[in-house]
Amino acid sequence: MSPPFRLRENGIDLFVRLTPKAALDRIDGVETAADGRNHLKARVRAVPENGAANQALERMLAKAMDVPVSAVSVVAGGTSRLKTLRIVGEPTALAKSVEALSK
Repeated sequence: MSPPFRLRENGIDLFVRLTPKAALDRIDGVETAADGRNHLKARVRAVPENGAANQALERMLAKAMDVPVSAVSVVAGGTSRLKTLRIVGEPTALAKSVEALSK
C-alpha cells in the first residue's frame, strides 16, 4: 500500500479526501480510491462555502501533526473532495506524523 503523501524537498504533499458538514472534525485513516491512489480520510463540521471547509481541514491537520497552521495549505482540489495539501517542514518527520495518523 502506497502512502497517502509524496515527499518534497521542503515538506510533503498530502492527499486527502474531505467530507464537509460532518458531525465532528476527525481523521478516519487511509482509503484507497478506485484509481488505486491512497488518501487520508478527513471530516470537518465546516460547510464547503468560501473556503471554510478547507480552512478547517488545514487547522485540524496542523494541530494533529504539531505544525503551525501557516505550514499547511491546500494547493490542489480547492473545490473538490480530493485535495492535495502542502505541509512545509522536515519531510521525514512529517511522513512519520502522517503514518501515525493513518492507523
